[in-house]
Amino acid sequence: MFCDRCGTQLQDSSAFCPTCGKAQRVTPMMPVHSRLAGHLRLLGILWLAISVFRLLPGLFLFSVFHHMIPPMTNGIPFFVYGLLRGVGAVILTGAVLGIAAGWGLLERQPWARMLAILLGFISLLEMPFGTALGIYTLWVLLPAQSEEEYRRISNAA
Repeated sequence: MFCDRCGTQLQDSSAFCPTCGKAQRVTPMMPVHSRLAGHLRLLGILWLAISVFRLLPGLFLFSVFHHMIPPMTNGIPFFVYGLLRGVGAVILTGAVLGIAAGWGLLERQPWARMLAILLGFISLLEMPFGTALGIYTLWVLLPAQSEEEYRRISNAA
């Protein structure tokens, strides 16, 4: 292999010409920042943050109503414990799925976009922060152009 600027013979592993210093390999261009790329990191961080805050009430309901102290149980029907424990389990499941979606968005996993969209629809019911996060998630990830961009980004990662 020879340098196309000065004609010096090059080794196959050399990245630059030893005589003139010209780069021999194509240097990868900086990634183009698109609409989606600018929002994915923030969206992943927001999903992680809100999901960590959702863990606290879920853990509280799931654990406290499983091991209730007898003096605190006067006058409370027995089915209430199971109901509150079930609500805690649902909140915990949502928090774990939110953490998975946030991590997946940060790591550009192919499945994370669809999970975040589904959780975004569910979060619309949770005023005010869940609604804001749901709207932002749907605004960023739902358009068809975002699907194509995310597919490209996740394949490159």
